[in-house]
This record gives sequence, structure tokens and C-alpha cells, in this order.
Amino acid sequence: MASRYVDLVEVAPRDGLQNEPVEFSTESKVELINRLVAAGVRRMEAVSFVHPKRVPQMADAEAVMAALPERDDVTYIGLVLNRRGFDRAHQAGCKEVNYALVATDTFGQRNQGTTVEQGIAAYREIAEAAETAGVRCGLTVSAAFGCPFQGVVAPERVLSILEQAAGPDPYEVGLADTIGVAVPTQVAELVGEVRRRYPGAQLRCHFHNTRNTGIANAYAAVQAGAQALDASLGGIGGCPFAPKATGNIPSEDLVYMLHGMGIETGIDLDQLMKASGWLEEQLGRRVPAMLLHAGNFPPAVLQA
Repeated sequence: MASRYVDLVEVAPRDGLQNEPVEFSTESKVELINRLVAAGVRRMEAVSFVHPKRVPQMADAEAVMAALPERDDVTYIGLVLNRRGFDRAHQAGCKEVNYALVATDTFGQRNQGTTVEQGIAAYREIAEAAETAGVRCGLTVSAAFGCPFQGVVAPERVLSILEQAAGPDPYEVGLADTIGVAVPTQVAELVGEVRRRYPGAQLRCHFHNTRNTGIANAYAAVQAGAQALDASLGGIGGCPFAPKATGNIPSEDLVYMLHGMGIETGIDLDQLMKASGWLEEQLGRRVPAMLLHAGNFPPAVLQA
């Protein structure tokens, strides 16, 4: 029986750095991305094509893309929130984009200036343009489990948004616990239903570890049929427009769990930890990842 494979989508260069007070140069961002590629990452959110005034840390998206080596085996994803963002991403050479559609009006207006209805219309416009341009376009429903302003988000609301926006045959649908409020039973229920409704689409999940449930939720998502999981090197990041929405699942912690479960990721965990150590030095502070500080197990000395 073949081993199961989960696609780890690295988000540190985008979701990780966008919330950091330390400003990374273009060269440092490219170095981070190259270190991730060297560790085996083959798909990552590398840049964000949002207005520089809203997220100044991502203002050099075109420069980052121009400096990255083009590889057939690596996909650099650009986050886009409107048609202008998509046009920039396409011109910069992104072969895949992701649109984040917030599940509530209040958070959507604060995060990207759109209601849910406006977000659905924006995604449809981007998806149509992407299809014409030969660019893959994924849809992620953000705040899919809870909103910092409107509270609990019902699964029926998320499913309705997907039905209105994605159509019957999307390339990829994603569920994001943007403020880290979900628990595994909720994740299993929603992921299972999305898997049932969209059997032909890749299902991707994005969890934050705000309330220490991120890894448990990732486990529940995999068991329920998710094929791709977002994670951020070192566990850095968060949403700058959501109060107290702290970091993402640390990539190294997630890979340790998956590999221990016999699930392949294509990632060299030791190289990933070295990249995380480098990132910690650049940030000048301790990153949240636990594996980086506890060490892999069994240690190399016991494996010899």
C-alpha cells in the first residue's frame, strides 16, 4: 500500500513576515525562500499583491518574484485580493494565485474592504481572468470557524459561500481558521463535508495556533481528507487585521508529526530546522516552534 502524501504549503514568506515588526529586505526574503526550497518545500505563498499602504512588509512583491530562480518543480503562490492584484501577480510571473474570501462582513471590510457578497464577486472576476491567463486560482474561506467581530461562524455559512463563489468544479478550496478558535471536532465536520461536496478539488487547510489547537486541528483535517496544509517556518505570523491572531502552525512541528504518522511531505526535516534557526537569527527573537528548541527525535547520535 502506497504511503499517504500531504502537500505542505509554506506561508512564512507571506503570512509569516507580513505581521513581523522586523522589516525583511528583498534579499533576505529571497534567501528565506531559497532555504525553504533547499529543505524540500515545493509550494509556498511567496508574495502578496496587496496595496503597500495596507501591508507595507509585502511592498516588494515584484522584486522578490524577479529575484527567484524559475523552477519547474517549485510553485510560488501570490496572494491576491482584487483584479489589480491578480494583474500584478500575472505580470510578475506567478503561475498560481490564492484569493482569501472572508466569511463575515465586518472582518471582510476591515481586512480587505469588502463584504462577503463583494468578495464573492471579486473572486469570480479573478478566477475568470486566471483561467484565461492559464494561471491556477485557489479560493480560501478565511475566518471559516470564527470571526473576532461577529463570533462563531456556522458551517452552513461557509458551505454557502463556497457554493456561491467556487462553482461545481474549483481547482482548490481552502478553509482558514484565521484567529485560531477551532477545535478538532469542528474541523473534522467541516472538512469532511467540503470533501464530500467537492471530491475533485484539492482541499487545503490553514490553522493558527492562537489557542494551542493548531496541530490538533491539522491532524483532524488530515484524517478527514485534507490534502494540503499551510504552515509557517518557526510558527511566525498572524493576521494584522485580527486582534490577537498570533502565529501559524510551525512548519517543523507539523512535519515532525506527519512524518511520525507515516505521512510523506517531501521535506527534509533537518534542513527545515536549520532554516528555522537562520530565521530566528534574522528576527532577533525566539520563534514559537517547539521542535527547533527541543530537537528532532531520535537525535542523530542515537540513529548512528
